[in-house]
Amino acid sequence: MLSRKSNRISIILACFVLGFMMAIQFHSTQNSFKYSTQYQRTEELSQRLLATEKERDALKKQTEKMSQDKNAGLIDAQLIEAGATEVTGPGIVVTVEDSSKKTAANENANLYIIHDEDMLRIVNELRAAGAEAISINGQRVVATTEIRCAGPTVSVNNERSAPPFVIQAIGEADTMENAMKMRGGVMDTLSVWGIKVNIDKKTQMTLPSYNRGSDFKYAKSVEKGDTQ
Repeated sequence: MLSRKSNRISIILACFVLGFMMAIQFHSTQNSFKYSTQYQRTEELSQRLLATEKERDALKKQTEKMSQDKNAGLIDAQLIEAGATEVTGPGIVVTVEDSSKKTAANENANLYIIHDEDMLRIVNELRAAGAEAISINGQRVVATTEIRCAGPTVSVNNERSAPPFVIQAIGEADTMENAMKMRGGVMDTLSVWGIKVNIDKKTQMTLPSYNRGSDFKYAKSVEKGDTQ
């Protein structure tokens, strides 16, 4: 009897110890899983923060580059408009020559030759058609360029030129050609008097820079924020 009772007690104690050890193991496993999960979440959060910082830095660099490119483009446009640099591109070459018609005794011979106003009309028509740069007989046309009669010649940038006048214009060739040839336009008017106008399209040409300095004595630039 004692032997059986002792065996039962031993079995009960063994089960109790085994159950206790299993409980401890389960609790340890839960804690380990809990800490592992927290570590993974912390690691994922750190990786996300790092990725966000990299994206922010990349966006900052991209914004700075765009700003620099914009400023560079603005400076290039200003240089081109001022004629401060040579320019190259597609466009048209307009060659204008005096009329070869013989005038009658009672006709005004001045009607059959090219005048400064004719050159101005051609330049204005080209500008209206989108010309980005223009030159006349090698003289770059800028904001301060004068085109005026000087005896039997036409003065451009205080340089006298005689026919034929070669006008180069960089821009969209078809648009500028159509503007020159439109009904009632410049070519129509000049053709009445026999003045010859020839247009050649060019895929690439180079216009010279403005070769004269500009001395502004009265016009002053206004700084941002200046209310005067």
